[in-house]
Amino acid sequence: MSVALSDILKDWKGQDDFKDLSWSGTFDEYLNIVKQNPKVTRNAYQRMYDMIVEQGSSEYVDTKKKVTRYHFFDDVDNDGKDGVFGLDIALMKLVNVLKAASLGYGTEKRVILLHGPVGSAKSTICRRIKKGLEHYSKTGSGALYTFEWVDETGVLGDLLGANTKFFPSPMHEDPLLLVPLQLRHRVEEELNRGLSGDYRIRIEGELSPPSRFIFKALMEKYKGELSAVLKHVRVKRMLLSEADRIGIGTFQPKDEKNQDSTELTGDLNYRKIAEYGSDSDPRAFNFDGEFNVANRGMIEFVEVLKLDVAFLYDLLGASQEHVVKPKKFAQTYIDEVIIGHTNEPEYRKLQNNEFMEALRDRTVKIDIPYITKLREEIKIYEKDFNKKRIRGVSIAPHTIEVAAMWAVLTRLEKPKKANLTRLQKMKLYDGKTLPNYTEDNIKELRKDTIREGLEGISPRYIQDKISNSLIQAQQNNRGSVNPFMVLNELESGLKHHSLLSNDDLKKEYRELIDVVRKEYEEMIKSEVQRAISADEGALARLCGNYIDNVKAYTQREKVKNPFTGRDEEPNERLMRSVEEKIDIPESRKDDFRREIMNYIGAIALEGKKFDYKMNERLHKALELKLFEDQKDSIKLTSLVTSEVDKETQEKIDIVKSRLIKDFGYDEISATDVLQYVASIFARGDVKENK
Repeated sequence: MSVALSDILKDWKGQDDFKDLSWSGTFDEYLNIVKQNPKVTRNAYQRMYDMIVEQGSSEYVDTKKKVTRYHFFDDVDNDGKDGVFGLDIALMKLVNVLKAASLGYGTEKRVILLHGPVGSAKSTICRRIKKGLEHYSKTGSGALYTFEWVDETGVLGDLLGANTKFFPSPMHEDPLLLVPLQLRHRVEEELNRGLSGDYRIRIEGELSPPSRFIFKALMEKYKGELSAVLKHVRVKRMLLSEADRIGIGTFQPKDEKNQDSTELTGDLNYRKIAEYGSDSDPRAFNFDGEFNVANRGMIEFVEVLKLDVAFLYDLLGASQEHVVKPKKFAQTYIDEVIIGHTNEPEYRKLQNNEFMEALRDRTVKIDIPYITKLREEIKIYEKDFNKKRIRGVSIAPHTIEVAAMWAVLTRLEKPKKANLTRLQKMKLYDGKTLPNYTEDNIKELRKDTIREGLEGISPRYIQDKISNSLIQAQQNNRGSVNPFMVLNELESGLKHHSLLSNDDLKKEYRELIDVVRKEYEEMIKSEVQRAISADEGALARLCGNYIDNVKAYTQREKVKNPFTGRDEEPNERLMRSVEEKIDIPESRKDDFRREIMNYIGAIALEGKKFDYKMNERLHKALELKLFEDQKDSIKLTSLVTSEVDKETQEKIDIVKSRLIKDFGYDEISATDVLQYVASIFARGDVKENK
């Protein structure tokens, strides 16, 4: 039974959260909160680092290097909407910078610069952090507080206007900044008394000009009685919000003629100048620049290196000294993480511009390259193109995979080893094994590269072409999108690719599409072969026969023929017909047979019974041998003719059902694949899957 929308709204218990998140109290009550939970006083770097670490992490080894994966960047709470894939090493470097900054080791005085090609997830990382900070500030662990000036006696009215009953801190400052400098050491000692661990409360920074103005005026009114001044302070819970411009700022440069530094540091309120009589009165200034807004949180600089040089002075002061210089006012303290991102051409301009030397010196650069692991690249597209989101058309197996494969291949540098192809290199990076290649070899391959991952095709291009294929399939009433359709889209789009002006590069990328097509053909031939030879009983019988002959051969014995009862020499023809399927040469057959018998012996010593599925190479060889024996009886090539007899159709239907059940095909894509593989057989150019 459906639930009425009005009932859903009535049942929501948002008021419970609202009570906690809208807490307000006196300054003394805030001191009690600080005593109970010192983490409310963390600076921006400490809070950001804790936010990431508290969501957990896991470790794994990648080519002998220990890598930490931070689950925060998976964005599980939003179903992976802003999840970041395949960049664990880059993100680990980012978190290490935040950790050093949170400990005060110097990186808190730097601009964090995310550098990489277009579409490499720089903006996604920033967006994930900003959304994370918003959510974290609403939790008990991430709580933080600010204050506002309040008055019921008309004192503030004399300072700020007759009807003023409260005046929020314009920069959302920490209430502890209200403690005068002379008292801070004693207050810190008292607050830190009894605290365990390394964490200590430190009161750093100054009040903003408007708050300092009000504080001074009230101190004069109350003859220096601090307790009377603090009665005009109401502390309240602070929730970071980019939309509300609280604690999170974003700055995007405009064209050079329209850039104005007041967008960063605030501007005069000309209406108030007439009221207060001076343009240097803090009450006549709007402290609403992006640096002011982002206080206590973070500011993101989109394409930071496109900033006018005049802006860079503000940026340098904000990073190194943690201060900004609003027009007509003294330097104003800020507490925020500064993260900028830029692409490759802009960064090269930075390197070549001697006027940017000061910025280079105050920058921590973190490379955010394109993904070079196939399985991670696939995750990007599966996030957008899946059964939950796609309606009216299906996506055939391997469609996403081949698109991702081509994208990764364009980003890999040609291997310097003559006997290694780019496709093989991609497989090694993805964790596959190749004969004579160890983890040390893979590590060496990566070291031999210069700009791998910094050039190639962007994920956005792949997403656009998959989308085009889906739309075309829907318009043509075709129920399924297959890899060939997507590859055709990818290839045709190269002609007008806005970021590719090099004809040689376009030619190289087209050649890589051909490489992917051939690899896909091998993949589907293998699946059809496995579907045809999926008779478990036949595979087990073939395996038993092969093992009996190998055992007799290695022990120089004879094999009893089950039909005649006579002892015969091991069946060399049978053994070689299996071994040839996985390229075991005549000269290596004895080694391979001994290897199989040793493997079976080791399994037996562990008290286990040997199963052909345990040995991947043997399993593959048996499947290919059985396929070779059965393909003629199934007459797969008849699929490309107009007529199929009933017996053959039944066998084909069995193969099709296996493709659907075991390999994820649907009726349309299974039929397409069978017909395509059948056409290959009909041409007589099928090659055994090596």
